Amino acid sequence: MTHTPTAKTPAPGEARAHFTVPAKHPMVTVLGSGDALLRVIERAFPEADIHVRGNEISASGGAEDVSLIQRLFDEMMLVLRTGQPMTEDAVERSIAMLRASQNGEGDGEETPAEVLTQNILSSRGRTIRPKTLNQKRYVDAIDKHTIVFGIGPAGTGKTYLAMAKAVQALQSKQVNRIILTRPAVEAGERLGFLPGTLYEKIDPYLRPLYDALHDMLDPDSIPRLMAAGTIEVAPLAYMRGRTLNDAFIILDEAQNTNPEQMKMFLTRLGFESKIVITGDVTQVDLPGGTKSGLRQVQDILEGVPDVHFSRLTSQDVVRHKLVGRIVDAYEKYDNDNDREAGREGGRARGRNGK
Repeated sequence: MTHTPTAKTPAPGEARAHFTVPAKHPMVTVLGSGDALLRVIERAFPEADIHVRGNEISASGGAEDVSLIQRLFDEMMLVLRTGQPMTEDAVERSIAMLRASQNGEGDGEETPAEVLTQNILSSRGRTIRPKTLNQKRYVDAIDKHTIVFGIGPAGTGKTYLAMAKAVQALQSKQVNRIILTRPAVEAGERLGFLPGTLYEKIDPYLRPLYDALHDMLDPDSIPRLMAAGTIEVAPLAYMRGRTLNDAFIILDEAQNTNPEQMKMFLTRLGFESKIVITGDVTQVDLPGGTKSGLRQVQDILEGVPDVHFSRLTSQDVVRHKLVGRIVDAYEKYDNDNDREAGREGGRARGRNGK
């Protein structure tokens, strides 16, 4: 497919759509360098014929495919009008969102263009924005609720987007400070037994939070903001006994809290503050027999007003595509093992006459 002077007449029963790219948008912005974006669309709709002639694009094929292709180009044009370029990843995610909407998944209120053009934070020449529908809903929930839980596998942007919202809130003076915390579970939170200064002790546990901060703020300003107490990065154990007012507080790796620590942290909430709690309930590193506070809190707080649970999945992984496949493969492996264990348990009970 491709640039062709003529498009074939659609067969009986086929649908056809035709659209014109405005002259102010060079075709390379719509089709991609070397037609890379066009190839993504062709791979996604192998049964459809897509033809380009000048600034005219036509598509023919099954009615559902043609309808989706037309909507896709409409969404791409809306994104391009904002001055934001389209990428192969953005086209793939747009197609996934449109298909989900067509299949009746979700409430269908948000469009790909709305998701892909929602800017959270612009810093150091780059803009941080959600890349999936669930990510946008997670970010919107942070705006609307006082306590938000972001639960999902690695690579879904749970912590990174929460950090961006925290920096945005600080810069817009919605809060006076940012507090970032994690349970130092590997050390059993007994940091006094580790050698070195406090910062040397906590660095291995909190380094991912520092790394995200460096993406969002001028690195030279971070030590000054930390010295002034505007940004605080500390282990969860250091939150005990405090009331945190006028702050944006993030608890990361919350699956590694026990129920008592989770309750302690949630009750630190002060006036004019916001809490975001992130974690992956499939990656609990607690000692055997210790319950995860993040697993338990879902049963306790689900449905409580002004508390929101955002759940992200492997479809929201924004790292290398292989990461999403790895997450899915592990989930399938765990589910298969659980079923096999259940069958083994049933056979054992049968042998014992129970």
